[in-house]
Amino acid sequence: MTSVRATLSRVLGLVPARGGSKGIPRKNIRPLGGRPLLAYTATAALAAGRLTRVVLSTEDPEVAEIGGLCGLEVPFLRPVELARDETPSLAVVQHALRWLEGRGECYDAVCLLEPTSPLRSAADIDACIGLLEQSGADAVVTVRRVPDELNPHWTFLADAEGFLRLSTGEGTPVPRRQDLPPAYHRDGSVYVTRRDVALERNSMYGDRLVGYVVEDRPWVNIDTPADWARAEELILACAQR
Repeated sequence: MTSVRATLSRVLGLVPARGGSKGIPRKNIRPLGGRPLLAYTATAALAAGRLTRVVLSTEDPEVAEIGGLCGLEVPFLRPVELARDETPSLAVVQHALRWLEGRGECYDAVCLLEPTSPLRSAADIDACIGLLEQSGADAVVTVRRVPDELNPHWTFLADAEGFLRLSTGEGTPVPRRQDLPPAYHRDGSVYVTRRDVALERNSMYGDRLVGYVVEDRPWVNIDTPADWARAEELILACAQR
């Protein structure tokens, strides 16, 4: 990988937390293990050494108030039109960067930290920023290894006629497990993107994406009531250690 490795001296930590949620009402401020869900992300972000500032982006005054109590800065309320179910994360990131730049506050990169991944650590955040800096990539995301049985070389998609085709486009599957190349999925914990990639190239990923592999601890990305129940179990287990 060849690229200019510019120092990331100013990185914005951005926590997006809208008030609405279909699957779990008021999810971002609902108590999880006795604390608002939002508080877990706030704690990790504020403990990270590489974040210059940590800002909450929300359209909801109650979420803003609770975020402030968790230590997050709330310099603006996000426009309601950027807080819909279909609003992409990129639009939220661009709004925050442009709002801050309009007031003379510029950043080299933005670190998106969604409250639905409460088990990330401050070390993960700092490591992702460091990897972005060292690699010269456009963006870094946390990833986890895909189980071999779900590897793209062993998974199939149905074509228009209903026949199965390997998702890789190859004619036959890789015959041995030992020959499978490692595959990864995003775990949703940390996204770090260079400012110019987000604002000028309209992307959270750019053309050169690097994964920071997280394997050694529990993980949950809360989207459904079942995810919430699992998160409660994991939080309780962590508290008992």
